[in-house]
Amino acid sequence: MFAKAFRVKSNTAIKGSDRRKLRADVTAAFPALGTDQISELIPGKEELNVVKLYVHKGDSVTVYTSGGNPILFELEKNLYPTVYTLWAYPDILPTFITWPLVLEKLVGGADLMLPGVVVPPTGLPQVQQGDLCAIALVGNRAPVAIGVAAMSTAQMLASGLKGKGVSVLHTYQDHLWRSGDKSSPPAIAPLDPTDSCEEKVHLGLQGNLKSLTLDGEEENGQVPLREASEDTSSRAPSQDSLDGKPLQEQMDDLLLRCFLHALKSRVKKADLPLLTSTLLGSHMFSCCPEGQQLDIKKSSYKKLSKFLQHMQQEQIVQVKELSKGVESIVAVDWRHPRKGSTLEGSEVRKIITDYAKRNRLVDADNRNLVKLDPILCDCILEKNEQHLVTKLPWDCLLTRCLKNMQPAYQVTFPGQEPILKKGKLCPIDITLALKTYNKKVTVVRNLETYGLDPCSVAAILQQRCQASTIVSPAPGAKDSLQVQVQGNQIHHLGQLLLEEYRLPGKYIQGLEKAPKPGKK
Repeated sequence: MFAKAFRVKSNTAIKGSDRRKLRADVTAAFPALGTDQISELIPGKEELNVVKLYVHKGDSVTVYTSGGNPILFELEKNLYPTVYTLWAYPDILPTFITWPLVLEKLVGGADLMLPGVVVPPTGLPQVQQGDLCAIALVGNRAPVAIGVAAMSTAQMLASGLKGKGVSVLHTYQDHLWRSGDKSSPPAIAPLDPTDSCEEKVHLGLQGNLKSLTLDGEEENGQVPLREASEDTSSRAPSQDSLDGKPLQEQMDDLLLRCFLHALKSRVKKADLPLLTSTLLGSHMFSCCPEGQQLDIKKSSYKKLSKFLQHMQQEQIVQVKELSKGVESIVAVDWRHPRKGSTLEGSEVRKIITDYAKRNRLVDADNRNLVKLDPILCDCILEKNEQHLVTKLPWDCLLTRCLKNMQPAYQVTFPGQEPILKKGKLCPIDITLALKTYNKKVTVVRNLETYGLDPCSVAAILQQRCQASTIVSPAPGAKDSLQVQVQGNQIHHLGQLLLEEYRLPGKYIQGLEKAPKPGKK
């Protein structure tokens, strides 16, 4: 409803009689609120304003604001709390739980579909069709959206959790939220810590598979795609792990892991500056692996500020106090080695296969097809495919996954550390060109990628071919040189690259242009 900007018609202070009526209406609408809580929500003397506005669809909405924040809104004589109110009283509505990556869809105006609902061990909340309900994210009880149930709980279960679950009216980050102080959801732990983990779906495969993780499976002593700095931590933080790590060290590892995962897969440049409290409450908690619970007080840092100081010393982030007593992350080194991780194509294939099997996504009737859950949909489908494509063949699924990942290559030189670079590995390119008077020259590019100095190669070719050579900037390539040799010298160049430098032929392009035997 508030996904787009609205038009304010009037903004006036509430009258005493209207204040009393509003208090009575809130008491009737939200019986879970006690007398003291209603007095806090609608104070007797503090300023309370009534804002009349029109949303983009033309509906007339009345909004009640207190302290600069919208606390309630009224539509067709029905009263609804805003997220600001629900953060103070998170338990006044039945709450459905969804994945953090679904929030972006809700903010954009989408309703909550049942395949995106996470079912906790206690089961779905009991609602009837049309009941007011809230939506929260896994690991944090603070609601991020308000809406009405599209069907009863019994109907949801009978449908096999398919179809629309909640018709969303208002969300965190929509224009109604922006009319307030724009604060972020507080970190409110689940009533039962197991609620956030026992049924929690793995939060990998986010952001175009940039952080594809499958926590909890170990084979051949390795855990697939963990951050380079991470160690395998215990499934139960209350006990020492199998390798004898103390609880405090386990929590330090978990804290670092959630921090790096949040920066890599959830925080974007556009989010900066980002309140440190938002980083923890909205991002790090939701990145906690299945079966574990993040508790900074049990770490050696004790406080988030101390941990972030350490991360600042490692030059991963820059933290500043933009307002008194409130710290924000103002810069992130997106290329920091701590955040890097690489996979070979075979590893990606295994991870996707294991994920599909463990989450029972393989089609029972045709095992060549994979059903797409919301995580896979967000990773590999285009926007116009989201509601059309529900299954994909294995080969198509894997091809799309690889296509959406950042390509990279690694070059190793004798006696040196491997060099890892993003992008596709370009082969050494050998071409023939015609100069004045129809004279041929041999041009070779991309030598630096393979650790070869163009000037040294030019000197060797000049001596062996008894021909002039020129080293010049390669057109269209930044900080790259090309070597030009007079005549068709591809045969000599091939011998140098293949036999002396021992480069694999598949990384050299243009050798087939060498002159045929017996021809000059």
